[in-house]
Amino acid sequence: MSRIGREPIVVPAGVSVTVAEGNVVTVKGPLGELKNTFNANITIAQDGDKLLVTRPNDEKENRALHGLTRTLLNNMVVGVTKGYEKKLEIVGVGYRAEKSGTKLNLGLGYSHPVVFEEANGIKFECPDSTTILVKGIDKQAVGQIAAVIRSKRPPEPYLGKGIKYAGEHIRRKAGKTGK
Repeated sequence: MSRIGREPIVVPAGVSVTVAEGNVVTVKGPLGELKNTFNANITIAQDGDKLLVTRPNDEKENRALHGLTRTLLNNMVVGVTKGYEKKLEIVGVGYRAEKSGTKLNLGLGYSHPVVFEEANGIKFECPDSTTILVKGIDKQAVGQIAAVIRSKRPPEPYLGKGIKYAGEHIRRKAGKTGK
């Protein structure tokens, strides 16, 4: 059996989980509400303050969905209680980030600023001009927005300039060698 799938999900106090018909799960917590629809083959049951995820048989597809469903449910519970954040760092002379209102303005060496708007529960913070924090309750949305921001100027291998995740290691290449 799946080691991840058979672990129960502990629902903390202040969080309500409802499982509706068709495996539509709604999780409400102090930070917001998340809703997701899961595969009909997987059974989601609530036992007091725990969520249990079971599968009908050991077919390959059901084994794969078992752990996935449990992990997605756990991400929803953690999201509405603690939330998620991704930290991005900007490296390069003249590259900067600033937040004005609900917009994130990035100066990345292009002839125009790159602008991102806060939407779908995603918030931006700029503690300084070279750090961006992407925050939200949906783990997938936070990761996707962070990836889109990084894609506007990915780190290059020679000088390491660009936008990178905090803690990301950039493989460096040697430049040209002189005579």
